[in-house]
Amino acid sequence: MRFSGETYHHFFLSAVLAAFALFCAPESSAATIESLVMPGKLIEGHADLEEDCSSCHSKFDRKNQRALCLDCHEDLANDIKEEKGFHSLFKEVAEKHCAECHTDHEGRDAVIVIFEKDNFDHKFTDFQLDGKHVDVECEDCHAPDLKYREAANDCNGCHEDDNPHEETMGPECADCHNTSDWVDVEYDHSTTGYELIGKHLETACLDCHEDKTYLGAPDTCYGCHEDDDSHNGRSGKECETCHSPVSWDDTSFDHNRDTDFLLDGSHDELECGDCHSEKPFDDELEIACISCHLDDDEHLGHFGEECDSCHAPEKWSDSKFDHDRDTDYSLYGAHLQIVCNDCHIEPIFDAELSTACIDCHADDDEHDGEQGINCGDCHNETAWDADIYFDHDFTTFPLLGSHADVDCADCHETRVFRDAPTACVDCHQEDDPHEKRYFDDCAACHNPVEWEQWQFDHDTRTDFLLEGAHIDVKCDGCHRQSLDVLKRTGSRCGDCHRADDIHDGDFGTDCARCHSADSFEDVEQIR
Repeated sequence: MRFSGETYHHFFLSAVLAAFALFCAPESSAATIESLVMPGKLIEGHADLEEDCSSCHSKFDRKNQRALCLDCHEDLANDIKEEKGFHSLFKEVAEKHCAECHTDHEGRDAVIVIFEKDNFDHKFTDFQLDGKHVDVECEDCHAPDLKYREAANDCNGCHEDDNPHEETMGPECADCHNTSDWVDVEYDHSTTGYELIGKHLETACLDCHEDKTYLGAPDTCYGCHEDDDSHNGRSGKECETCHSPVSWDDTSFDHNRDTDFLLDGSHDELECGDCHSEKPFDDELEIACISCHLDDDEHLGHFGEECDSCHAPEKWSDSKFDHDRDTDYSLYGAHLQIVCNDCHIEPIFDAELSTACIDCHADDDEHDGEQGINCGDCHNETAWDADIYFDHDFTTFPLLGSHADVDCADCHETRVFRDAPTACVDCHQEDDPHEKRYFDDCAACHNPVEWEQWQFDHDTRTDFLLEGAHIDVKCDGCHRQSLDVLKRTGSRCGDCHRADDIHDGDFGTDCARCHSADSFEDVEQIR
């Protein structure tokens, strides 16, 4: 069929207008228009979505259709997220769009879940079939009114009515049974905390579990053999102390093997009654040395209760304690001569002593803590007052020149060395020949190499140049008073030579108009 030009334009315009109306109309109108082009009715389960195509479709985005399906089918979405269930484990299905297998718009009665149970491989589920389960019909586990995914996946879920132990053993059938043969029971009794050994291996289950109450059964010898106790309770209830399941009549007791206390040394010579009462198994004896030897403790508890740290059962008087080996503090020098109590005032196992010198010698510190706590920087353990090492150059006052030959006591009147002054005038005030006429900064002229080798350049370090006759004038010639006074006096000629003015001030104070610093007697009018 061929269209004329006019007819074609009308057809094209109609198509554009229809498309424009489809996408620009309100939602209700759009849904109506979409329903006109809908390929077929939805299945009964999706019927309520038929008026809202956007529930399953995104315009121009076919890839989003799978996500929209999973928004409704949350159980499948959760399976895929947790990598379980058929739609996750069967990779060929997991990678497909939902519509490739479940095609809708086929009518209300359409079946869109195609399931061929005869060809279905159960390994793509969370419950693989093995043993007797392979021959079981699907309907035996999957009830017709439930989804396949809702079938129980634990033993008790299907076999609850067949479980005679439910009240006593719980629902964990697989702990004993297997899927190959339900009566072929394998059970490791050691998993209960009570391993069967010796004669117990020959005992039938019901000999101990008469009422099939498996949980809470007694797990002690006396709990089962109380009626067989020939000792009538005299030796306590700890039957295993002497007997064993291998042979009840083969009794033996080895104190070293069967208790936590070895009988060695002098202990091996003791009689049982020396430690135990007539009912030895009622005794709850402490195994610490001090428990028996408290009255023998010559240290009166000073060294704690860990007697075996120093003593041995072979011979109590022989001490095996080596301070260098058994502690983190080796004894050297003068420390070898002191007695234990000098340091260990408190019980040694209750009070952990510090290894820092200052913690023991704080009361002996002549420096009053001003030199810090690292005594070993200067002192040693051989003799506290001998071979003292100290490098003064690492202080803020290095010893230079004549200072290197000065005795410590000349500057440090006390052992609190930090109190010593560092300014020259603090030590040399009595040696000051200037009688405080200058400032206290002695180092401005002097140095510690030689006090007399002083240097001072008047021209560069003051505002008054020494010229002419001034060069030969001694310092005291001008500096008869302190520098503070001279600064207030001024630096003009008349300030110093007023007494020498033969003009009695008639020519003013500007002497330099006629005189020069080279010679006061040579008069020349300069300006």
